[in-house]
Order: sequence, then C-alpha cells, then structure tokens
Amino acid sequence: MLHTAILLSISFAVPQQSGPAPRPEPIAIERRVAERLGLRVGDTVSVGLEVNRLEARAVVAAIYEPTADPSAVARRDLTARFHLPYLARLLGAPDRVDRFAIAVDSGVEPAVAAGVLNRAAFGFRAFPSREIASESSETFRVVDRFHRAIGVISVVASAIFLLCIMLLKVEERRVDAAVMRLTGISRRTVFLALLIEAVLIATVGSVMGVALAEAASATTNAYYQRFFDTTLVFSIITSGILRFSVALSIGLGLLAGALAARRLVKTAPMVLWGRGAE
Repeated sequence: MLHTAILLSISFAVPQQSGPAPRPEPIAIERRVAERLGLRVGDTVSVGLEVNRLEARAVVAAIYEPTADPSAVARRDLTARFHLPYLARLLGAPDRVDRFAIAVDSGVEPAVAAGVLNRAAFGFRAFPSREIASESSETFRVVDRFHRAIGVISVVASAIFLLCIMLLKVEERRVDAAVMRLTGISRRTVFLALLIEAVLIATVGSVMGVALAEAASATTNAYYQRFFDTTLVFSIITSGILRFSVALSIGLGLLAGALAARRLVKTAPMVLWGRGAE
C-alpha cells in the first residue's frame, strides 16, 4: 500500500457541501496528533493545505508511532500519512513527487544502483541512503567530537587525581611498609601488596562509576524523551563502552599504584620509620 506523509492542517470542522458528501479517504495520523486533537480511529476530520481551506474529508484509519529520527526530533513535526493518489489530488500536483525511496535486492550495492538510475534519465538525482544519513548527521558528528574531547580531558584529569590519591594512600602506609621490611618481608612482596590494594580500589571505583553512568543515562533518556515526546534513545551505554571504561579505570589504578608503590619500596626502612634521613 503506497503512502506518504505531509504536514497538513487538521480540524474537526467539516465544511458545508451543496451535494452529497464524498466518501472520506482513510488516513493514518501520528500518535502525538491524536493526543493533541483527541482523535480516535474512526473519527472523520477535514484536511487541507491551509487552515481556512479545509475542503477535503478523511477518516482516521490508524494511529501510529513514527520511527525515531534524530535529525527531526528537534523540529517536532506533526505528520499524517495519506494514500498517494489522494495526496496528489489534495496537493493538486498529480504525477509529481519531491522524493521517494527504492529498496534494492540483497547483494546489490546501493551506490551502484544510484549510479545506474542517474545515468538512465535526467530530472532527478539518486543517492544511497547511507550518504543522505551522513549529510543529515553532520551536526551529531560535531557533538560527538565535542564529547570525545570532554572525555579525553576527563580521563587525563581523573588519572592525575587517581595518582595523587594513591601517593597519599601509600604515604599513610610508610610505617606499615617499614615494619614489613624490618621483619624480613621482601620489597617484591610489599610492592605486590600495595599494587593489589590499588587494583581493588580501582575496581570498586569502576563499579561505582558504572552505576553512576547507568543512572545518569536513564535520567537523560527519561527527561529528553518526555521533553520531545519521542521514543528516541538519547543516551546509551554499550557493553563495549563498559569494557573500555572498566579496563581503563583498572589500568590507570594499576599504573598509579605501581608508581606510588615503587617510590615507597625504594625508600630505606629506617627512613620510612622516621629514624633516618632521605
């Protein structure tokens, strides 16, 4: 069933007609339109290109939820779907379209099909859907690069912060390290003990960070889905992101712990005890 979508003025008011009223054409309206106008399946409405020229009638045959489109969510367009012949009569432009989509068979490259169509005739231009999506997503690419820059800055700052914490934590263990060294425990064992402690701290921090990220993502989606009245997912945390974040956190903790522990085990036990000069 061929259909398309167009922004039209819709009203409950049915124009007065001198003769018998023509049979209303079936249309499908978006859920938001139905909610705003209080429409239900089976209701008859007047439609037209202008508010003061609602000369056609239609019956609501279906109410649908539109596909979430990031490029259109900010415009908050309200849409209705019509059968193509009815839409052509309503527009007064038969045998004319602005754009249409063609599905290719499996194994056919869209770019190749677009090239064949462009060489076959003139008056139109065919593009692969991937190319159109790429053009319309340029704004989101800029935002993505901006987010990546923020992420890099945050990682560098958190690495420095984590190193400082581990240095302070190890400094608090100077007496413990001195006692272990004086009782015959090797530098290697002390180093490994401090390193394991750093990894445990980083692991606990990773778990807390994942929980915080999940909560922030859920809050972001709940707010913007309600604000834009859409099912579009604005924030998503994938398993790849989680694996990378946890690995990065534990890796940074391991590095910070190793640097701090190395500095401690290289210091003489009596200096750690506070009885010698560095």
